[in-house]
Amino acid sequence: MRFRLRYLQHDLELNEGTFAVGRNASCQLSLDDPLVSRRHAIFELAGGTVTIEDLNSRNGVIVNGHRIETKVNLNVGDRILIGSQELTLLAARDGGQPGMGVGKMTLPKMKVSTPSSGFPPVQIESDPEPSMVRRADQFKLLSGVAEKALAMGKAGEAERLLASALADVIEATRAGRPLPPTLVDQAAKFSAKLATATGKGGWADYVIELYAAQKRPCPAHVIDELYNAMRKVTAVDLNRLRGYVAMLRQSLPRYGPAERFLFQRLEGLERLAALR
Repeated sequence: MRFRLRYLQHDLELNEGTFAVGRNASCQLSLDDPLVSRRHAIFELAGGTVTIEDLNSRNGVIVNGHRIETKVNLNVGDRILIGSQELTLLAARDGGQPGMGVGKMTLPKMKVSTPSSGFPPVQIESDPEPSMVRRADQFKLLSGVAEKALAMGKAGEAERLLASALADVIEATRAGRPLPPTLVDQAAKFSAKLATATGKGGWADYVIELYAAQKRPCPAHVIDELYNAMRKVTAVDLNRLRGYVAMLRQSLPRYGPAERFLFQRLEGLERLAALR
């Protein structure tokens, strides 16, 4: 049996062999998405069977709403979520217009880009703190447009609009660059909203990663949105959430009443996630 992958408007005909998916340009399918790791997952077609394996990515691979832990077999109709990008496995066409071939030796390079955030990427080495403050102001303007899109039920439009800006923030965080708290809170607020609107757990994972790096509890309005998201997302990284809560627990003796209350709510969020 022959297979194809549907991604956006592309049908990729699968040939025998393996191909990688990730943000790195060396991957056969390159996705410009802040929730996708450099080498995120690998597909393999062998003996009429398609499998997928997570390559220790940050946000995992979701198949039909469940995060995979090992290499799994795929069936026709299965939906695969990598970052915020969804692919569907289909049977190959019997006739008609052929799709784009994907094989081990003749692999097309696809670059799927999100719109520009409106400001340049973070320059880790030389970006002074004042420019980071200006970036927070620019993000505020950009997020105003995204807020309207969310209010109109256009979650995909809001996601495309914010993806590049949110990627700037998380990349700066991973590089250890200090960020203005206002920028962190704005990015977290909209990531949580995107998790609720799209049902993609990777956006909730983004929030946890962001505040784990800041070593502080999420503010109340972000936690409120995470509770909303937790009832709608397909899957979240429970180990990441548990690690974040465990880290905060070590600082509990130094917390005041307000921070203790936030911590208790995050413990409740962890319990809710564990029930999914």
